[in-house]
Amino acid sequence: INPNGSTFLWLPQDEYSGQTFFDGFTFYNESDPTHGTVTYVNQTYAFDNGLAFVEENGTVVMKGDDTTFLEEGQNRSSVRISSIATYNTGLFILDLNRAPWGCGVWPAFFGGGDWPYTGEIDIIERVFCSFLQLPPDLSRGVHDNEHNQVTWHTGPGCTLALESNYTGTVVEQNGVPNTDCDGLDNGNAGCGITEWSKASYGPFFEEQGGGVFAMKWDETGIAVYSFYRSAIPEDITSGSPDPDNWGIPSASLAPASCDPITNFVNHSIIFVSDITFCGDWAGNSYATSGCPGSCTTRLMDPSNFVNASWSINTLKVYKKQAINGRVSAADALRVPMSWICSFAVL
Repeated sequence: INPNGSTFLWLPQDEYSGQTFFDGFTFYNESDPTHGTVTYVNQTYAFDNGLAFVEENGTVVMKGDDTTFLEEGQNRSSVRISSIATYNTGLFILDLNRAPWGCGVWPAFFGGGDWPYTGEIDIIERVFCSFLQLPPDLSRGVHDNEHNQVTWHTGPGCTLALESNYTGTVVEQNGVPNTDCDGLDNGNAGCGITEWSKASYGPFFEEQGGGVFAMKWDETGIAVYSFYRSAIPEDITSGSPDPDNWGIPSASLAPASCDPITNFVNHSIIFVSDITFCGDWAGNSYATSGCPGSCTTRLMDPSNFVNASWSINTLKVYKKQAINGRVSAADALRVPMSWICSFAVL
């Protein structure tokens, strides 16, 4: 066993960062599946027009067009990317300085496959509202500029346990907790949990210097964690993550009510930088958001989208690997990585 008593380690599998970040992704260039007033552009257009680039310090930026004035009804250009690699389990750690926010902006960082039958895991998702009018019920899942929402969408037969181990609040519809994860039911609401932290999304998250979102996905369930910049665990910064040391997750889906292996399969879109405007969620709920005007009218002025950008340091993916044999705490520090990598994968 390793020093923390477990019989496995989380070892590096993939890293997306710096000048090679976009090598691991394809640019989505089709119509928006969420019916937003947006045109997703290809890689060449994104690079040539400053919608996707890597800064000199290695920070990755993806953004919506914030310079073009539009006629009413025109789409605004934006970026959506999907990883080339596919995953069935893993530990995913996203270090970012900011996620897109602003009235009518709908950002998402999620994994998915053959929707909804192979599942979707929304790690970061939120529709922004005005500071002028925040809803009294923060568990409703829209028009909230402070709290991230974690959501699962599946085929039939998957539910979210109300008494599970998480710090967030289950999203409600009409005052009733929405525990049915079926993406073909309840208007595709899925089963979601709103994070308790006031700085898990929007300007408050950015003012904290950003932070880390992590998702652990294995046979024990799916758990999502978020940390302010100043509260990121040392094992994450050192590259040796151990979720057992991170405390209670913000959101989790227990295997007893939703098998994490059979309901979430072959996620070919494990990272999507999705900056959509208006659309099924943001557009339909805009009238009660406290934001000025209409969603389509606001879309015309580029100055409304100066905050609609991702600023990403790294996305790291780790795989769960078994330790065959017994390793003392002292010896663990001396085990060559080549030895560890020869152990059997769970």
